[in-house]
Amino acid sequence: MIYSNPLIYIEIHESEIPWLKIFTQEHHKEFSHCSNNEKRMIWEALDIIEKEMLAYFNPTKINIASFGNMLPRVHWHVMARFENDSYFPEPMWGMKQKEGFILTAPMEPFLEKVKRELISRLN
Repeated sequence: MIYSNPLIYIEIHESEIPWLKIFTQEHHKEFSHCSNNEKRMIWEALDIIEKEMLAYFNPTKINIASFGNMLPRVHWHVMARFENDSYFPEPMWGMKQKEGFILTAPMEPFLEKVKRELISRLN
């Protein structure tokens, strides 16, 4: 877990690409079941993470998804996608298209910047 407050928490999804997940602390099945404060907190976190991914990794595209089929609770995936990542242009849940992708920028500085921004804006 890289961040937590009374309404949400954020964790890293182990992957070859930068991929964070935002969860509500309280278990809700649907986004419409969330309180207005939870919804605002999720949108703020999405905004922070997307902007930091764009600035640090310079990806081809940011993917943001909320499925919840396997885990039927509110959570959002935020992924930095690259034209040369192993799954591009397919979703990360799809078929691998090629081998050999290596992320050129280390994750640690990105995670530290995201943590600082989250603490600054959400606490």
